[in-house]
Amino acid sequence: MTTKNNTLFSDFKPVTKDAWLEKVNIDLKGGDFNRRLVWKNLNGIDIQPLYNTEDAIDYLKNTGENAQALVNYRSVVVTTAESGNALALKAVVEGINGLVFQIKSKVSASALLKGLDLNTITVSFVLSENTLEFTTDFFSYAEKNVTHKSNLKGYFDLGVILNYVTTGSLGANIFETLAKVTALGTGFSNFKTVTISGTVFLDSGANQVQEVAYTLNALVYVIEELDTQNISAETVFNSLHIQLAIGSEYFVEMSKYRALNSLVHKVADSYGVSSFKFALTAKTSIWTKSVTDAHANMLRSTTEAMSAILGNVDGILVDAYDKEFKDPSDFSSRISGNITTILKEESYFGKVANPVDGSYYVEEVSTQVATKALELFKAIETDGGFFKAFEAEKIQQQIAEIRQTKIKLISQRRLPMVGVNKYPNLMEKLDPKVLFTGGQANSKVLTPRRASLEIEALRKVSEDIVVEAGKRPVVELASFGNLTMRKARAAFAYDFIGVSGFEVLQEKSYESAEQAAEASAKSASHVVVICSSDPDYDEHALAYVKTFRALNSEKVLLLAGHPVAILDDLTKAGLDDCIHMKSDVIHTISGIQNKIQKHIKK
Repeated sequence: MTTKNNTLFSDFKPVTKDAWLEKVNIDLKGGDFNRRLVWKNLNGIDIQPLYNTEDAIDYLKNTGENAQALVNYRSVVVTTAESGNALALKAVVEGINGLVFQIKSKVSASALLKGLDLNTITVSFVLSENTLEFTTDFFSYAEKNVTHKSNLKGYFDLGVILNYVTTGSLGANIFETLAKVTALGTGFSNFKTVTISGTVFLDSGANQVQEVAYTLNALVYVIEELDTQNISAETVFNSLHIQLAIGSEYFVEMSKYRALNSLVHKVADSYGVSSFKFALTAKTSIWTKSVTDAHANMLRSTTEAMSAILGNVDGILVDAYDKEFKDPSDFSSRISGNITTILKEESYFGKVANPVDGSYYVEEVSTQVATKALELFKAIETDGGFFKAFEAEKIQQQIAEIRQTKIKLISQRRLPMVGVNKYPNLMEKLDPKVLFTGGQANSKVLTPRRASLEIEALRKVSEDIVVEAGKRPVVELASFGNLTMRKARAAFAYDFIGVSGFEVLQEKSYESAEQAAEASAKSASHVVVICSSDPDYDEHALAYVKTFRALNSEKVLLLAGHPVAILDDLTKAGLDDCIHMKSDVIHTISGIQNKIQKHIKK
């Protein structure tokens, strides 16, 4: 209730930020505030745990608006016009309002688009061959089948940037072709003919700052090349479509799109272009997906789609959750389309004012991403621009540094991936053929890949052991002593070792360390993990290891924990390794596999 002179909550004094921080530091009990609570992102951004009205937030301009007419795209692979048309019509019936045709052969635009209402359905095309012939055919067909040219929505993607960075070479006369396509599209104001795809950057392991910066560098490169073909910068910006991948860092991802939107306008200003309209779409990333526990990809795609919509994109392409290891099924394709439909129609994303507008947290992160990206963008331009930097492998090297850091964090489980390095599905029956077998990447180009490849390679080794030995290695969790700690460490070990693909048995509790040592040494398991508390380890672990090794010299013997004071003695007595919060999954499981391969018999 309020009155003229008595506002709601007037009896409560406002709490200052200093008061909040004082309370936080009391709760931390001497812990380092910056280390414990400030998120140090791989973009070099420090994200604070709280913001309030005392924070001076520098709001970005031109961050876009929540798309009221959000396009829900589905990818359609076209081998023939008839099959592509059938898939397109089926998608529309299932609620899809945007189609991305992957043109793989020579097809007729009229046959491909038969029965589609181009006034209401957004149609886009990824072209690799017969580009001019198809685009001429398409615009001729479109002009006859829309009530007004502005009703035609979508884009052409000639793969100018994507093909270059993944192969190291530009297509013959690609900019001449792009210029002709752009000229053909004159008058269709909402159909974009110049596509800059930055998806490959994130899918190769880049951070968000790099993805935004390199995409802008690529844009400038295309503008300069089209200028030689007598296509003005203003025409490019009005014909522009940008597509970025969506990563898993929810708030940083939505901030990334807002930052890109702002920076595109800043780049346009430098060319004297102040009024234009470009299209921004998002595609769920390859990097964040997995082939183990693949249904988790649906959850990842959902949060990715949410962050993109809140980042003010115009359209979203959600890949099928099983796309990484087989041709998508009708079920997986339908589910992928339903994700955006549910967010739009039932969660009202895109139907109301963007709820993150004005959020101190999101606004601050957006500003920091934009600032960092602009710095990197200018550095690349100062060194000669996108093409020169890529030819010199500077961009590849910068991405590789971030990629290796991410892989290290995944291996240390500090960057969790459900079903990959955390909470593995031990009941899953996996076809070994879908797993990554290892291979040398070409440092001269960018290769889209999953973040989980190195752990997949571990799983492949385990599956090879099963084939060679005729049985799956068994892991036994042998516990004794303090109930709370042995349960906690057994749960940790179950989760940690489960990544290997071995059969991990439920914890076995014993009355004493001696009993546990004898029983686990004589059991049918191939790996034994000792689980107890640090005081119990100090008193009994050495005797456990000695008793165990006196009875069995072949099994892998691990300890859940890290008793530094007695570790040397345990190792000398025959302990193979410890698993704990700082253990590296790849290094540890590789060691286990190597020893098992020497002793396991068919």
